[in-house]
Amino acid sequence: MNAYAGKVLNHIMHTLPAGVTFFERGWLSSNNVLLQDASQAVLVDSGYWTHADQMHALVSFALKHQPLTTLINTHLHSDHCGGNAHLQAMYPALKTLIPPGHAEFVDAWDAQILTYEPTGQHCPRFIRTGSLHDGDFVTVNEKIWRIHAAPGHDPNSVVIFNEVDGVLISADALWENGFGVVFPEIEGLSAFDEVESTLNTIEELEPKLVLPGHGCAFTDVSAAIDRARSRLEQFRRSPEKHANYAAKVLLKFKLLEFQKIKLNEFLLWGDSAKYLKLLSDKYAIGQSFEAWFYDLCKSLEKSNACAIDDEYIININ
Repeated sequence: MNAYAGKVLNHIMHTLPAGVTFFERGWLSSNNVLLQDASQAVLVDSGYWTHADQMHALVSFALKHQPLTTLINTHLHSDHCGGNAHLQAMYPALKTLIPPGHAEFVDAWDAQILTYEPTGQHCPRFIRTGSLHDGDFVTVNEKIWRIHAAPGHDPNSVVIFNEVDGVLISADALWENGFGVVFPEIEGLSAFDEVESTLNTIEELEPKLVLPGHGCAFTDVSAAIDRARSRLEQFRRSPEKHANYAAKVLLKFKLLEFQKIKLNEFLLWGDSAKYLKLLSDKYAIGQSFEAWFYDLCKSLEKSNACAIDDEYIININ
């Protein structure tokens, strides 16, 4: 355990029910939630693959000498399950549970259907022990953490709720200021309706504290739901605006990984990401993919998300 990881752990611990640790990460890796008692340790989500060593250091420091027994993925986007393979190597007896919709594609490892190829991302292959279904639960510290289906950001996503303490692990279904980007061109046009349904589900659960997939924990849940609904309505009214937002999310995510890359190499990556090509063909009519891609980069620069010089594009956190 290095000193840096220890400082991170101390900084991101929140006042939570006994046996619950919340690791607030950046945007490249999802947050992680550790649930533990004397007999078991359950980790929710594992982050992005390039942060696997750091994630393992954080978790092992919190566990001390206790082994990690179970890994739960709220959904299978690469920033939530990219560390699975590393954890499975570190803990050979680890039980890994995933949402059911993509179980067969994990078993066969179909990177196309799992969306890693069309989004231009990477996730090391891992194996699953079982699947999570709506209504399933895990009991830790004599508290029930129940699985609730939460489609939208991903059609197979779940949230996990501890009714006794009112704590919701919301993944990307609800953040303090929005929700995870939706990919209707990949997931189907019902994705926006599914986001709305999931927000209704969260509202009905009446959580007191939300541990999101990205960003800080929050307690003003009603206000967060209102902001999410407002954002959803904007995207519904303007599909072009949402497409532009989704494309920039993918570019920014990759920049977080690259940090600095030659513009022509970044364009080559973009050209290989089928989802970006799909968006360009649909919404950038009359504009070449290269021109559209560079316009997105310039837009990111204008919002201070990156810097561009003659040859390189550089991430700004």
